[in-house]
Amino acid sequence: MTVAPRHNLTICDTTLRDGNHAVAHQLGRADIQVYARAAELAGVDVVEVGHGNGIGASSIQVGRAALSDLEMLRTAKAELRESKLGVLSMPGFASIERDLKPALDCGVDEVRVGAHCTEADVTRQQITVLRNMGVTAKGLLLMTHMVSPEKLLEQARQMQDYGACALILMDSAGAYRPAEVEVKVGLLVANLDIEVGFHAHNNLGLSVANALTAHKVGATIVDVTARGFGAGAGNAPLELVAANLHQEGVDTRLRLYGALDAADVAARQFVLHVPGNDSVTIASGIAGVFSGFAGPVRRAADQFRVDPRDILLELGRRGVVAGQEDTIVEVAMSLADRWNKTHRTEPEAEGLMTAERARPPAWTM
Repeated sequence: MTVAPRHNLTICDTTLRDGNHAVAHQLGRADIQVYARAAELAGVDVVEVGHGNGIGASSIQVGRAALSDLEMLRTAKAELRESKLGVLSMPGFASIERDLKPALDCGVDEVRVGAHCTEADVTRQQITVLRNMGVTAKGLLLMTHMVSPEKLLEQARQMQDYGACALILMDSAGAYRPAEVEVKVGLLVANLDIEVGFHAHNNLGLSVANALTAHKVGATIVDVTARGFGAGAGNAPLELVAANLHQEGVDTRLRLYGALDAADVAARQFVLHVPGNDSVTIASGIAGVFSGFAGPVRRAADQFRVDPRDILLELGRRGVVAGQEDTIVEVAMSLADRWNKTHRTEPEAEGLMTAERARPPAWTM
């Protein structure tokens, strides 16, 4: 078994992809141009660019991007010299002929082919085609808190067999704690012949701790975003990961001041609101619900006058995953209907009912 050296750490900056979630996929040409240049100067290894859900995902269902995939990729590529250009491809959103090949023509250096943590088989065609073309293809498993370490290893081995040169575990709901990272990442590192990476979200405030734990147990790829700019409560912040790696003396291409500067550039250019934790994002982490659902859940809660945390708990109970956004409204409607059946609805009580429903119900676990 060949494992990359411990300190050969690849920093993948997903600010211009995951960060698109934080602005409803509206990053513009100037945003991409300015930040790609800053990331290059910071020495990040890979700059991942595109719609928050990956290439080919711009749609009414999950949100239309301000720019086409090709516009985003060409804009970023023009600013990169040593940093590689990466994209996320989710079979179902992206197809080989329509999306992947045109993206590669724009100068994409590596592709992460992603799937739900129990559906690695859907990545077979894309990974196989990419590897046959000589393109760096990496596998990515989403919502990995939902299954056992053994199941993850089984799925990861499938991607390895298809030809993936690395496997990244995504904590899509920000539900991991360091002990779980240690077990799952450690198991993959010990049993795969390819590199292992980790993509953290910050719903429980543990993104940096989880990213550093992943590296300590052998992960050689760590994902970051400037100012934690990403879905829900955001990701492991580039600047904080850089500072901790610097303090620990980890050898990377990342330049500390450059990383701090890149984060400042993002804050000035497009981070209108630094992702943080509130009751909704924390509930999302506890429930194990995809971080990108935070916005749609808030809107459904406002529309049907129900507690967004109740929506998240029910989504978690049902095991809802990305791509099932329609379920959010269904759950909100169900909760509102349940409320109506258990409270007074006489016309003369309407004022009282409105006041009561404006007050979030007690949230108990």
